[in-house]
Order: sequence, then C-alpha cells, then structure tokens
Amino acid sequence: MQLNIYKIDGSESKEKIDLPSDVFEIEPNHHLIYQAVRTFLSNQRQGTHKAKERSEVRGGGKKPFKQKGRGTARAGTSRSPLWKGGGTIHGPRPHTYKLNMTKKSAQLARKSALSLKAKNGEIMVVEDINFEKPKTKDFCSILKNLNIYDKKVLMLTVKDNENVYKSGRNITGVNVLNASSAATYDLVNNQLILIQKSALDELCKPFLKQ
Repeated sequence: MQLNIYKIDGSESKEKIDLPSDVFEIEPNHHLIYQAVRTFLSNQRQGTHKAKERSEVRGGGKKPFKQKGRGTARAGTSRSPLWKGGGTIHGPRPHTYKLNMTKKSAQLARKSALSLKAKNGEIMVVEDINFEKPKTKDFCSILKNLNIYDKKVLMLTVKDNENVYKSGRNITGVNVLNASSAATYDLVNNQLILIQKSALDELCKPFLKQ
C-alpha cells in the first residue's frame, strides 16, 4: 500500500511511502482487537473500591434494647446492615482487574488495528514536525492545513519529541504518542491516525522482527 506524504502546509509532496503489507494489509482479527481493548481498559482500573461491612462499622457494641417485651424484632447491634448507619451487605472489596494477553495475540491485535485503519482510509503520513519550543497555536495551524482540525486525531511521533507532545496535549480530541508505545486501544480510539514520516519505521519495527 502506498500513501502520499503531506507537508505541514497541507499540500501533497511528490514523495510517496510504501506501507508494509504484512502490517497494514492483513485481514483484521476483530475479536483480538476487542480482547486487546478490553485488557487495556481493565488494566487501567485501580480496584481500590471498598465498603465497610458489619464487623468494620464503628459502634454498635451495646444491645440497643432489651430482648423481649417491645413487640418487635430482636436486635443485638445498631450496626446491622438492616439499620441506618449499619454495615453494607456484600459491599465492594479491593481486588485486581488485571487481564493478560499472550505476546503473539497482542501483536496481532495491533496489526489488525492498523490494517483496519488503513482499509478505512484513516491513516495519513505527514513530514516530520519539529518545534523549537512548545507552541499549541502552530500545532493547530498544521491540523487546519491538513483539514483534520475537527477530527479526533492520534499523532504518532518518534522518541523524545517533547515539544510536539506539549504542543498537542491541550488540544481537544488530539492525542500525541510515541509510535512504539501506542496500544491497540489508542490505535482504534480515534477518527484518524497521523503518522510522522520518521515514526513509521519505529511503528513497524516490532512486527518486522518477528
């Protein structure tokens, strides 16, 4: 698959780039994409939720009223789950939500996500962007020039491109990530993937090693 490389002024350069067919043209495995997204989202959960049960609520050591003679149900503590101020029945307890995928499955899920995006025409390659200092206004201008300002965009860059990251992090709907660290969730959670030319090799490197 060949794509045009766009300049930051929005025009097409004469240069084209070949996308590796074994990364961008495979038959997408939708189930593995689902598993990868579910695993990613599940692993973001802290699992620190907690509610006090009957034995953990403060107070209630004294029997609230005598056993007999009131014509009502017996009570041994005012901290019963049936009473106001009592413990919670089967409340949430801290536990992990961690899920795992095999390395092969995770890699295939990423390739499937990239192939799905390429198939839908949702990948764009742009020439390398460098800012002398973080400048959100300049970043917005590039998006407008490329006619993608109103879209949810994932920009993939090379390592240590801190000025580009800082320039794009405050723009609504824009996510700037290192190409090697983008998860399957990041690859599908957007309307368009904008790849810097030099970041393409870094994006494909893990797959081509196999």
